[in-house]
Amino acid sequence: MKQLSVKRLSGDAKMAYVLLAPAAAFIAVFMIYPIFYVIMMSLYRTNKLGILQEFIWFKNFTRIFKQKVFWEVTGRSLLWTAIGVTVKTVVGMIIALCLNVEFRGRKFSRLLFIIPWASSVPISAMLWKWVYDHEFGLLNHTLIALGITQNPPVWLGTPIWSFVSCMWVDIWIGIPFMALVFLAGMQSVPKDLYESAEVDGVNSAGKFFYITIPSIKQIIFIATLLSSLWTFNDFNVIYILTRGGPAGATDILITAIYKNGFEWLRFSDSAVMAVVTFIILMALSIVYARVYFRGGDDTL
Repeated sequence: MKQLSVKRLSGDAKMAYVLLAPAAAFIAVFMIYPIFYVIMMSLYRTNKLGILQEFIWFKNFTRIFKQKVFWEVTGRSLLWTAIGVTVKTVVGMIIALCLNVEFRGRKFSRLLFIIPWASSVPISAMLWKWVYDHEFGLLNHTLIALGITQNPPVWLGTPIWSFVSCMWVDIWIGIPFMALVFLAGMQSVPKDLYESAEVDGVNSAGKFFYITIPSIKQIIFIATLLSSLWTFNDFNVIYILTRGGPAGATDILITAIYKNGFEWLRFSDSAVMAVVTFIILMALSIVYARVYFRGGDDTL
């Protein structure tokens, strides 16, 4: 019977494991264990300190799924993501097309467009909160000064306007990223294709739909998926502007998770919502990973 030979690790392999050990320990302690514990909390009855008390299988999920508020928050999260990503993609594409044209001051214009995305999100949200202020905000004063209205809405105090206001801030912050990604993709398209199209008499719209879009469609898809992940998981904008109010009108899943867990101490409810969010984001991440690692394969 042949003896199995055990290969000794080389010096480079040993060094690789030594260097990877701190990162692996960090991931295990601060990522894997919290995810595992949240899943356990969703299957247990917990007390106000978040301590597991009684294993009740999926009763927490059943109870949460029967609540109308949960489905309202989930639907609002999907609506928030769908509208936000669509507007960011369309407006970002228009801005990228404008910035891809040679004109005087183009570099300065690119710098201006990157400021909202490069700035800290909490700082941007605080600035917009002051802009939306009903009595002293710049927006209402501008509307009154221009004669558009003498009774401007309470932007962050009514359900519809508060949701629209939060969405606008999220879009304002996210558009520069989309524009810069699309612009980088456009600049990688060979100019010979456009020159050949001009010789054949193709107009600007034809060049956009038959050359630009097909050439950067992979970039568009990946950027849209990334934006979907970030938008769905956006906590700062809503919590800073409205804290989910008024009366929960701007709550999405991520803010509902925080409020249930850290304000109302309903840790099991918060864990259930976190698991649902995790599943949704994991599904989007898998789609993104498959598209990214296939390196341009159109089929999923």
